[in-house]
Amino acid sequence: MLVPVLLFLVGLVLLIKGGDWFVDGATGLAHRLRIPELLIGATVVSIGTTLPEVMVSAASAVGGHGEIAYGNAIGSVICNTALIAALTIAIRPAEVTRSTLRTPVLFFFAAAVFYAAVAYAAGFFSRLAGAILLAIFVIYMVCTVLQTRRESCLSRPTQPEDTGKDDAPLAKQLALLVVGAALIAVGARLLVDNGTLIAQALGVPESVIALTFVALGTSLPELVTAITSLAKGHGALSLGNVIGANLFNLVLVSGLSTVLAPFSIPQGKLIAGVNASLAVDIPVMFAVMLLLTVPTLVRGKLSRVQGVALLIIYAAFCVFQFAF
Repeated sequence: MLVPVLLFLVGLVLLIKGGDWFVDGATGLAHRLRIPELLIGATVVSIGTTLPEVMVSAASAVGGHGEIAYGNAIGSVICNTALIAALTIAIRPAEVTRSTLRTPVLFFFAAAVFYAAVAYAAGFFSRLAGAILLAIFVIYMVCTVLQTRRESCLSRPTQPEDTGKDDAPLAKQLALLVVGAALIAVGARLLVDNGTLIAQALGVPESVIALTFVALGTSLPELVTAITSLAKGHGALSLGNVIGANLFNLVLVSGLSTVLAPFSIPQGKLIAGVNASLAVDIPVMFAVMLLLTVPTLVRGKLSRVQGVALLIIYAAFCVFQFAF
């Protein structure tokens, strides 16, 4: 057990340092291009921090462990929203730009409705369903690039020529982004692999491991990015990262995993004769995202009440997974 513990600690160190470099590179790039941090967080940063989910879910699906691929996507959305975003909001709530937030939110719920429809109606994710999810990902990226160009053109005349944060060479900012993402991915994989071994040794079911431990482990990049962004005063980057990562968990992670190896939803616990995933997991995913986004879009800012409520929901969700 000593080796898994040591590798777990190495992974933690890589995550922390990688998160620091990744946020520096992303914010530097945002200031250089005069692009809103929320947009950078919802695209470039989200893709980087979603890499662990992509690798773990794709490998799980190909290896015949569809339960992990399925549970990791839903569990990561719940963890990102009800733990990571909740902590950020509870510590330092901030105002948001509703126009910038609207696009990733609309795409998330469109993808989530399709994802849920497939789960409830068919109970099986085919390659066609995976291709549709990947198509949503491509459309989102195109729309976001167009929005980014529009935002950049609108903001350029009103901002000074130099901000002081553009002094670092572009090559250095890109290097920080790439190397930081790589360290995050490797660190997360070390934590997940060794933590899963420990959980399995304790007799925890595979579906529960996916919804909780693996989801938390592969969401550590988002957590590290959120904490680092908060410490550096970039709250918008953190929020954009969480929402973008949630969308990518459904359309990129699940889409790629399904195209590689179609799988059925887990057939495990039943609640009143209904599959627990359909009765609890998917409804909780919708609930936490609605609680995070709807009040924010209406009021134009986040509140500590949202953060505390989301943390309570996440705690109850984890208790349910292990107690029932």
